[in-house]
Amino acid sequence: MSTVQDLEEEINKIKERNRRVEREKSWETSWTRKFIISALTYLVISLFFLFAGISNPFVNSIVPAIAFILSTLSVSFIKNLWLKYIHRG
Repeated sequence: MSTVQDLEEEINKIKERNRRVEREKSWETSWTRKFIISALTYLVISLFFLFAGISNPFVNSIVPAIAFILSTLSVSFIKNLWLKYIHRG
């Protein structure tokens, strides 16, 4: 049988896990993360376009970076629809 001390220890472990999960979730949805991924996308595609000889590589690379930002904005909308109409659990 569990003692009160064992139960308190388990509760503290669960609380710490929940704090860690919340921090990770916060990072996943942060604008900092979105900006970094967008900037890296722009940089990598710019270099690719530059070496591939595509005209205006730095201007043309803006499109995929902006597409990433737009996709992150639409994902929460789609997620909410999915939760409401498909996953009703």
